[in-house]
Amino acid sequence: MLPGQKPTLTQDMVMKLMETSIQKANELNIAISVAVMDDGGNLKGFLRMDDASLMCMKIAQIKAYTAVGFGVPTSEWYPKIKDEPELLHGLVHVHDMVILSGGLPIYHDTHLIGGIGVSGGTGEQDILCAQTALNAFLVDL
Repeated sequence: MLPGQKPTLTQDMVMKLMETSIQKANELNIAISVAVMDDGGNLKGFLRMDDASLMCMKIAQIKAYTAVGFGVPTSEWYPKIKDEPELLHGLVHVHDMVILSGGLPIYHDTHLIGGIGVSGGTGEQDILCAQTALNAFLVDL
């Protein structure tokens, strides 16, 4: 990468993120959908495991979009807004925003380069699948 050039999410990176999420889901014996968005909220990659529910398809994408849109994990939203009624009831009506666990921003150094969303397990399982993928991604950088 040249000085001043912003890192981007490559196809190889996206594939590694999705494959690692699926591997973790297999270890946990759950069926998930995983979505990866670039820093503009554009879908870069998506996989739905054979037995993953149809609703998980859209939820994984919205988790990834929310994570990249704000640069914070989706699991951090509820604790921040639970005591703020107008935020709690207002933000959940924002199109393509979700406060469900399982969406993580993807950073390369200090640059926000995307988001990953996992849906299909419990909130904790979704986070674990996404975080495992992110950890493997960071090791490869």
